[in-house]
Amino acid sequence: MTQDNATDVLNYDEANKPKLPSGLNVITILTFIGCSILALFSLFGFFSAKTSYENIDKTMASINSDSMPGWAKSLMGDPENMIATITKSYENRIPILLLSLVAVGLCFYGALQMRKLKKQGYMFYIIGELLPFLTQILFIGAFSLSGVGAYVGIGIALLFILLYTMQRKHLVY
Repeated sequence: MTQDNATDVLNYDEANKPKLPSGLNVITILTFIGCSILALFSLFGFFSAKTSYENIDKTMASINSDSMPGWAKSLMGDPENMIATITKSYENRIPILLLSLVAVGLCFYGALQMRKLKKQGYMFYIIGELLPFLTQILFIGAFSLSGVGAYVGIGIALLFILLYTMQRKHLVY
């Protein structure tokens, strides 16, 4: 292969530009939907942190009441961890919000880049996907990653990382 042919292989023109695979298309669309949902949840968490903090006593009373079924109590986790999570979430609400929005932005930008078949988008996405977990550990504590909700979030993050990893072969730029 001559130098000119090697350059032609790397520089796609508009007629020979590789098409976006359907699997990557679906995953990026789901990522855009997830990013908007997470941005809304981040904003909601920021604005409701004070109310949650002020109502800790009422929340604990309702959890400890006899009217709450045992299975629901077990889903809530340890009450002391819940109090610590609510307190630290309120105290650190500004950095948590900022880092959450940065993470959403990184995931969104990474998905946009992967739609253009750019390899760098994968790294932006991975960093954006892992940043919220690091934020929770740093500002709230490792106990914030326990419970059913955290396990679902971790599972979804790992699933999407796996799906994007399987699609990396289509990223050519």
